[in-house]
Amino acid sequence: MTVNPGDVNLQQLLEQAQLMQQQLVSAQQELNDAEIEGSAGGGLVVATVNGAGELLELKIRPEAVDPGDPQETADTIADLVIAAIRDAVRAAADMQQEKLGPLAQGLGGGGGLGQLPGF
Repeated sequence: MTVNPGDVNLQQLLEQAQLMQQQLVSAQQELNDAEIEGSAGGGLVVATVNGAGELLELKIRPEAVDPGDPQETADTIADLVIAAIRDAVRAAADMQQEKLGPLAQGLGGGGGLGQLPGF
């Protein structure tokens, strides 16, 4: 049987797909293990998320509390918590793009994973 240069080498294609799958699993595990911090109010509130953007920890420094104005303190802390979580989630999204972006491009270009069934 002769093989034309234009024929697809299925074995090579399968090996490349398996390698990409291993790289994807490795990148996803790395993201799940990562801890990324976001902060607000000059560090008065610090949120820690994993690479998937799930909140792991939230720290509020005592200086954020004004005992003379509990309502204002509650409102301010709520705003700072939201800002810190958004900061951390944004950093996690950047990390996801850094880790998974090259793999998605390798799976078919800019749209990548969205063009494959099951992704």
